[in-house]
Amino acid sequence: MCGRFTLTTELDDIIQTFSIEKNLMDYTARYNIAPSQTVAVISNDEGTRIMDGYRWGLVPRWAKDVKIGYSMINARAETVESKPAFRNLLSRNRIILVADGFYEWKTDGKEKQPYRFQVDSGRVYGFAGLFDEWKDPTGKLIRSCTIITTTANALVQPIHDRMPVILQPESVAPWLDSSTDRKQVLELLKPYPAESMFKYPVSKKVGNVKNIESDLINKIELNSK
Repeated sequence: MCGRFTLTTELDDIIQTFSIEKNLMDYTARYNIAPSQTVAVISNDEGTRIMDGYRWGLVPRWAKDVKIGYSMINARAETVESKPAFRNLLSRNRIILVADGFYEWKTDGKEKQPYRFQVDSGRVYGFAGLFDEWKDPTGKLIRSCTIITTTANALVQPIHDRMPVILQPESVAPWLDSSTDRKQVLELLKPYPAESMFKYPVSKKVGNVKNIESDLINKIELNSK
């Protein structure tokens, strides 16, 4: 699964990397992004790439309560076509969640050691995601999203058996384009090459969502706090 990630890249770099034409969110660097929080999302609105803030944790339009989002932060690539909450979104509601790292925990007995995973030289990238729109009892519209996950590559597998689908730069356009053939869309849902990623241990403080300081992404020596 993917339950925490980071986005610390400068806004100008994000806009340039994804050719964003309109930014609708108040952007700040984030070192410990968690479910139910607002995340940076890129969508394609009739050919215009827009970055906006969506709630992380999908709330389907038919949901009775927003709390369902806590159990829908991820969608498995293997079943995204068959799950009622996701199958219709795959054709018309594809988005990208912007990130530059994600956390996973290695379990050793009772101890859990977090690691941060990044791609290439630490560049910003996009998770493949889906979104939906839901109205609360007052009529307020909430746009929420989920990250699609796949089997872990050789780098991630010793830590966790799942990883988020990280889109290659050349996959961004077809993923966002609603006219892309469904078969091609599904072919994009694969593990990112292990040889193009790296990982390092970070402080266990990242396990508490209240901790949001910049030093959370610093590499630590193992057996430290």
